[in-house]
Amino acid sequence: MHGTVDGFSYGLVTPVAAFIMACLGGALGLRCTARSLRTERSFKAAWLALGATSIGSGIWTMHFIAMMGFSVHEAPLGYDRGITFASLAVAIVMVGIGIFIVGYRGATPMALVTGGTITGLGVATMHYLGMAGIRMNGEFEYNTVVVSISVVIAVVAATAALWAAVSVHGFLASLLASLVMGVAVSGMHYTGMAALSVRLHGASGVAAGGETPAALLAPMLIGPVAFLIIAGVVVMFDPLVVMGKPDWEKRPPRAIPLPRHRPSFPERTSWAASEPPREGSASPHDW
Repeated sequence: MHGTVDGFSYGLVTPVAAFIMACLGGALGLRCTARSLRTERSFKAAWLALGATSIGSGIWTMHFIAMMGFSVHEAPLGYDRGITFASLAVAIVMVGIGIFIVGYRGATPMALVTGGTITGLGVATMHYLGMAGIRMNGEFEYNTVVVSISVVIAVVAATAALWAAVSVHGFLASLLASLVMGVAVSGMHYTGMAALSVRLHGASGVAAGGETPAALLAPMLIGPVAFLIIAGVVVMFDPLVVMGKPDWEKRPPRAIPLPRHRPSFPERTSWAASEPPREGSASPHDW
């Protein structure tokens, strides 16, 4: 028998909060990736790693904030902490591979396709691995076609995000790219959830007792949310990340014109020759 799935137990609260976290993680990741292109090679890896961790943490946090509103009416839910945090590690590592490819290879078609595919598969893997960590008296079943659509959405969104990271300049343009990424990641999540159905093991009935999904997930979200806040502070205090290159670096240095000829000054002897010697003064020949 099938269970009754509710993905919006708190109405629009969880989708909106999840979207905000996806945008925050995307914005930090894109700006850090853009910053890595303007820094010395020794610091490039650090900025790319910060960007990958920001995007991975933002996507993971978005997923589990949205899952706070997920419930099955006939069965209580639990979460395996090991698998849940493993999905976070997968997201960071696979997003990191994609970002490092684009960060070091640039916005070439091959780099964008390769990095975007790996990053998108990382997002999708994080989603379905996180779902595998749910414990309940039943099992999940997925519609293969809808799952495939969700994976395609993840890959396209990741490729577009990586292109924006290395090609879009300016604070407002990056903000718009982050909003698009937030919409795409949220769309991937809810498309994947639309592919889900629950087959229960045993008689159906209204679930009673146990903790709510929000109470179970909130403690696990503290660490990634705190990291995103710290990463946001680092980005805010780096002027190149917020404002881009200073004006004096954008403009070529102004050349100072040099005089074509050396100015000539009257020689002292010619001045002395033009003036008759005064009485009592020394003659020029006496100098």
